[in-house]
Amino acid sequence: MNNSSPDNWITYLKNSGLSGILLFVLILLMGNSLQVKGQDPEFSQFYANPIYLNPAFTGTSALPRVVVNYRNQWPRQGNTFTTYNLTYDKFINSTTGGIAFKMMYDRQLNGVINSISASFVYAEHFYISDGVFFSMALESGFIYKQFNTSGLIFPGMIDQGTGAINGTYPLPTENGEKLIPDFSFGTVGQFDDYYFGFSFHHLTQPDQSIISGDHAGKLPLKLTIHAGAKSHEFHRGLLSREFTLSPNLVYQQQGGFKQVNVGIYTKEDWLTLGLWYRNNISYRPNSITAMIGYQSDKFQFGYSFDFSISNVAAYSYGSHEISLVFFLGQYHRRLFNNNIVIPQM
Repeated sequence: MNNSSPDNWITYLKNSGLSGILLFVLILLMGNSLQVKGQDPEFSQFYANPIYLNPAFTGTSALPRVVVNYRNQWPRQGNTFTTYNLTYDKFINSTTGGIAFKMMYDRQLNGVINSISASFVYAEHFYISDGVFFSMALESGFIYKQFNTSGLIFPGMIDQGTGAINGTYPLPTENGEKLIPDFSFGTVGQFDDYYFGFSFHHLTQPDQSIISGDHAGKLPLKLTIHAGAKSHEFHRGLLSREFTLSPNLVYQQQGGFKQVNVGIYTKEDWLTLGLWYRNNISYRPNSITAMIGYQSDKFQFGYSFDFSISNVAAYSYGSHEISLVFFLGQYHRRLFNNNIVIPQM
């Protein structure tokens, strides 16, 4: 038996850029079993990806809308977690609702787990009066997950003396991929300058485990509750400019994971600034997100950076996020009166 310190193989993993895979093994693999209990990718620019936040935002923009989102989480470790999202939605003039199509590609742990999801959304709008409006939506689609288990490295495969990797580790998997149906529901409302809503994602809690006969790999139901307000315009005397403030709250829960996000936006003409505080109640790694954005009638751009203020900061090095929003066509007031006033990011 080799009596050398186990720190040797840990140091080897870090030096060889494999610490992301080690983290995957430590979190996901316990007791030599492979149970995949997923948590959805999250975006910091909640309202720059509104239909991902809540499908009931479908068709609530005055113009047809194309949204592109990119997030790179923990960039110091390479492409550890990267997510791409594309959404198109519009209000249907011949009905009282809107439709949307959403696609997302998520790459985790440098390609150990890859997922592609696509869904269709229909939202029914209920116009009560000027400033009073709500929407309900149902989303249906699929999630395709691919697990690259051949790239996993287990401690038992590492020579503690030399750090050399040899041998293989048998995994009792059916295959390395899974295709599952997925359904979500949401509702949003607005009363004058206040907006609010909730959504349930993964209503059927589909099984995403790749273990034969395993029933513990269900994708947990995700609950999102959000609320915010748009203030009246304030006047800044120095430059004689007007600006608005918008406080917001987003609560999310998925399985044992609970998170509270508290933020505020300020908008002045074409410029928007935002600041959010994130508190992961269950696991306590907290962060602060700073945002800056540009808006015009047909285009919006947003950039944000997550500053980790927990003990994972040295490993993660924050997260970058970019959003692009394009508005298409021409606005006709007589054809549309269901616009929800929400922040741009």
